[in-house]
Amino acid sequence: MNQQTLQRLEYDKIKEKLKGYALSYIGQRHVEEMVPMTGVKELRKKLDEVAEAKALLEHGASVPIPSLEGIERILDLLGKDHVFNVKDLGHIHQFLTSCAQLIKYMAAKANAAPHVTSFATAMSPLTRLKGEIENSIWRGQVMDTASKDLAKVRKRIVVCEERLKSKLAALMGRYRSILQEHVISTRNGRYVIPIKKEYRKQVTGSVLDESASGQTVYVEPSDISQLQFELEALRGEEEREVTKVLMALSALADEYSRELHVNVETVGIYDFLFAKAKYALAIGGSNVQINEQGFMRLREARHPLLGREMVPLNFETGFRYKSLIITGPNTGGKTLTLKTVGLLTLMVQSGLLVPVQEGSLFSIFRHIAVEIGDGQSLEHALSTFSAHIHNVIDILRMTDSSTLVLIDEMASGTDPGEGVGLSIAILEELHKRGATIVATTHFNEIKNFAAATPGFENARMEFDTQTLQPLYRLRIGEAGQSYAFSIALKIGLPNEIIERSREITANGITRTGRLGEFAAEVDVTGQAANSVHAEPSLVLLPAWQPDQSDEPQTPKTETKQEAATEAVRQPQPDTDKTLEPGDEVFVSYLGKSGVVYEKEDAKGNIVVLIQNQKVKLQRKHISQNLKE
Repeated sequence: MNQQTLQRLEYDKIKEKLKGYALSYIGQRHVEEMVPMTGVKELRKKLDEVAEAKALLEHGASVPIPSLEGIERILDLLGKDHVFNVKDLGHIHQFLTSCAQLIKYMAAKANAAPHVTSFATAMSPLTRLKGEIENSIWRGQVMDTASKDLAKVRKRIVVCEERLKSKLAALMGRYRSILQEHVISTRNGRYVIPIKKEYRKQVTGSVLDESASGQTVYVEPSDISQLQFELEALRGEEEREVTKVLMALSALADEYSRELHVNVETVGIYDFLFAKAKYALAIGGSNVQINEQGFMRLREARHPLLGREMVPLNFETGFRYKSLIITGPNTGGKTLTLKTVGLLTLMVQSGLLVPVQEGSLFSIFRHIAVEIGDGQSLEHALSTFSAHIHNVIDILRMTDSSTLVLIDEMASGTDPGEGVGLSIAILEELHKRGATIVATTHFNEIKNFAAATPGFENARMEFDTQTLQPLYRLRIGEAGQSYAFSIALKIGLPNEIIERSREITANGITRTGRLGEFAAEVDVTGQAANSVHAEPSLVLLPAWQPDQSDEPQTPKTETKQEAATEAVRQPQPDTDKTLEPGDEVFVSYLGKSGVVYEKEDAKGNIVVLIQNQKVKLQRKHISQNLKE
């Protein structure tokens, strides 16, 4: 999947959120390595696994995922003849104890969650290794029972220490009057007595230390020197016996190196799986249906980073159309719709449950191509339009029938006339390749193109015309508008400017003799005299009633596009002839035939009925169909 696509749809933020639910280093590593997949069977399996794990958590189950504390270092040293210390073996024992609990738990849940519990069948309890560690180590110490030789040495140490303490007690009584304090101390592991400095020579022995003030010297009496040497020798022997025990346990752990690795990897899989389940609970994620044919039906969808703050989105494509053109006012939710559809698709293809109504339908795509944001680069001196075209070129390189294309603000950043032409040509090419397209625009020409072209459909973001506030709901089957005049008037733009704007929009701009005086003068050939700006058409589309059938659309010929292309080559229509209601006419730039519904008004506009839609057009765009 294209890295730029993942970045623009904020896929990394989803991974960062998910990572917070993983407890182990392996679970977090799985999150870091997570990428969208394209295999339907594999995805179906992973989605069902997460759904089962989520169900276990919903029923209040506490899943005993073993801790992997200290295990990473141990795995690295297994099989290298390394002697593990007591702490390492304690980590192994704790891990194996937790593994036994996990295996038992999964066996009990086999019927309720067959997919989830199947991973535990690969785990080994390693009873022998666990038992040997239990018999040898307790509370961070190697026990006397770990070996017979160790037990013998420790008994001799106890006897030696008792003799030494008895001798020290006698010496403390003998030198009571010259002691700085009545306390037996140790220096470098050897017993000493604190003698006042001025009486040092009264005690036979070696000075091992003195106080910071110099008033006290710590003397090892010669009477106990031999016993101390004997005790040190015994402790050295004890250390050797402890090492033998640790070596034996380490060798046994090496024997089970493969099983330990499998157990650790399985625990990492469970950690990753239940992290996805916990995240699904956090965002209200549900299991979905998937296909490879481009069919999508999202119900009550929400952007996972917005949650309950977002108005739920209902979206579908692939049944009667594969290309959806969304219109509506700025900040009305058009871009959020694109991002929601794109990000949820990426999440589903990553095996994640998404915040939609249970049973929503998603298509699996090999490519997801995104053009959202202006992508300007000061470093490369790219304008908004140049950056847009560069991104479109990249999209065209990858697009095939298994591509989801998301394009925000078609025809922006350049001359509207040329931008519209380019945008329609790009949409045609993407549609020809079989891509699933969702695009946003403000331009009527693109809306008209979508209304007239098979495989395309219009949609709009709902807008409250009373409060002039966006409702953030997507309505498919209706073309929207930008409500620029209403919003500008509410904000405070003078009414006379608004009225002049409406006039210019309706009639276009034609310069006359005086600067600032404009009129829409059209000559007999249909060309605007001294035209400064081409006259736009105004299309009024009523609410469109969609076909209730969910059957996939049957292949349609491109006769409408061909007709539109042929119409461009035709000469300008004869505007001298008066058209009456009921006359059959042809609209060249739409490539469509229709019937005159209302006569030409004072501004040269005629209402034409095209496929049960009333379209208000300029007379110059219309020619009469002559019957033979």
